[in-house]
Amino acid sequence: MSKLTAAKRILATAALLAAGLQPAFGMGSVPADSEATYTKTKYPIVLVHGVLGFDSLLGMDYFYGIPAELQRSGAQVYIAQVSPADSYERRGEQLLEQVQRIVAMTGAQKVNLIGHSMGSPTSRYVASVRPDLVASVTSVGGVNKGSKVADALRGVMPPGSVSESVVAASAGAFASMIRLFSTGSSLSQDELATLDSLTTSGTLAFNSRHPQAVPATACGEGAYQVNGIHYFSWSGAQPYTNPLDVGDPLLAATGLIFGAEPSDGLVGTCSSHLGQVIRDNYRFNHLDETNMFFGLGNILETSPVALFRQHANRLRNLGV
Repeated sequence: MSKLTAAKRILATAALLAAGLQPAFGMGSVPADSEATYTKTKYPIVLVHGVLGFDSLLGMDYFYGIPAELQRSGAQVYIAQVSPADSYERRGEQLLEQVQRIVAMTGAQKVNLIGHSMGSPTSRYVASVRPDLVASVTSVGGVNKGSKVADALRGVMPPGSVSESVVAASAGAFASMIRLFSTGSSLSQDELATLDSLTTSGTLAFNSRHPQAVPATACGEGAYQVNGIHYFSWSGAQPYTNPLDVGDPLLAATGLIFGAEPSDGLVGTCSSHLGQVIRDNYRFNHLDETNMFFGLGNILETSPVALFRQHANRLRNLGV
């Protein structure tokens, strides 16, 4: 790397960090020529975390190993940092500001948004209000028609109840810790707005305002393309996948709320559908979908990192 290139990279990093973004610069050597452009999309890829999410927290990445692997094969990747707890719309406005900065600093006309969990409606909001800035939206375990877990929580925490106050305070303390040890400490925070957004009724209300690519049927596919924007989704359907993963027992418990309906522990399979459904039954739980907890997932399933690589190549082949 030349001194000039290195200097530009340092300046770009400083500017993006000041804007609340985490540029994902590639690690290690450049791959062989046959692989050098496998994930080289026309427009930058922006990864968007879900509820109580972060970019990197005390050494653990939310999208563990994914940004570096995408960039190793040519992609330009950014990790957005939106509020860990707030409504779809407010998180969407935060994301929109960051997308505008990325476009301004890179010279790219658009971005490819990949949102996990609550990051899906967050990304969909940006595509709805500023379609000129978005080339594609991909939902990974996205809460596109609400979550029965949120419905259950709201059912035992009526508005104004003591239980609501206790849970909101606990969630607020956790979200504050995330903001303290991650970037985006000045972002808004509203735990009850998060819960209300994630319920079935809250998400359906959001969908009425931003319906692009949401399936019209209970478990079908949505439009593959709306306003020139490509829409995709994939998700897991196995709440318990690895006994070494500390998050699995909790997801196994919340998965019981769905009864016979397949889910990843937090989002029902049909609720995750958006646009073109690539697959909805990977042997992942909700955290495995982004390779979280250092990649402790199902050893018998495709690596989540490989799925992100394949999808970047899919976007590349579409010319976006």
